[in-house]
Amino acid sequence: MPRRLPAMKFTQYFLHNRDRPDRREIKEEWIERVIRNPLCEATQDDGRIRLWGQIEEAEGRYLRVVLLEDRQTIHNAFFDRRFREKNDES
Repeated sequence: MPRRLPAMKFTQYFLHNRDRPDRREIKEEWIERVIRNPLCEATQDDGRIRLWGQIEEAEGRYLRVVLLEDRQTIHNAFFDRRFREKNDES
């Protein structure tokens, strides 16, 4: 059985930017999917956690989700054009 996430929390920055034209299409279910099962994870110098996941429904693009240190609050989510899987030679 998949791990259930606590109710999603968002920073004001995320809420402000979610209505940008390039982010309107991002579904909360995709954000949850990346948090539950990231392809890649990195911690920034400021403690924020970056997670990436491929979203097949969005033409296979990679969604980057940035969490605060608490691993529960979503600070940012966007399609990362520069991300490539380690085995992706394209």
